[in-house]
Amino acid sequence: MQILTINGAEHRIDAPPEMPLLWAIRDLVGLKGTKYGCGIAQCGACTLLINGLPQRSCVLPLSATVGRAITTIEGLDDRVGQAVKSAWAELAVPQCGYCQSGQVMAATGLLSRNPSPTDAEIADQMAGNICRCCTYHRVKQAVRRAADALA
Repeated sequence: MQILTINGAEHRIDAPPEMPLLWAIRDLVGLKGTKYGCGIAQCGACTLLINGLPQRSCVLPLSATVGRAITTIEGLDDRVGQAVKSAWAELAVPQCGYCQSGQVMAATGLLSRNPSPTDAEIADQMAGNICRCCTYHRVKQAVRRAADALA
C-alpha cells in the first residue's frame, strides 16, 4: 500500500511499488488527463509535476513518489498553470490534442522556475515533448504569452 498526494489529496494505492505512476494515476485513481505515449520516457505525453518539476510518469515507480506532491493536468490550478492553460486556449495550440497535457505540464514547470524564459530556454524545455501534429510554433507562442501574462 502506497499513500500518494495527488493534486493535494491523499490516495491509498494498493499496487506494487515498481508500478509506473502513470498507470496508478490513470487506472487506479481515475485521472485520465495524463496520457500514455511511448512507455520509455521519450515523448513527454505522460509528463506531470513532482514537487513542481516536470517528470515522465510512464517510467517513474510509485515508490519514488511517496511523500512528494504530484500534480496532474486536472490539478493544475495555480497562477502559472492558469496562465499556461489560458494561453493554450487563446492560441488554439492543440490540433489532435493528445500530447497537450504533457506540453502544458512541461510549460508550467518551466514558467514556475523561470517566469521570463528566453526563446532558447523555451525551446530547450519543450524539446523533449513530441507533437505529431507539429504545433511547436504555437506551443512556443503560448509559452511566451503565458510568461507575458505572469509578468
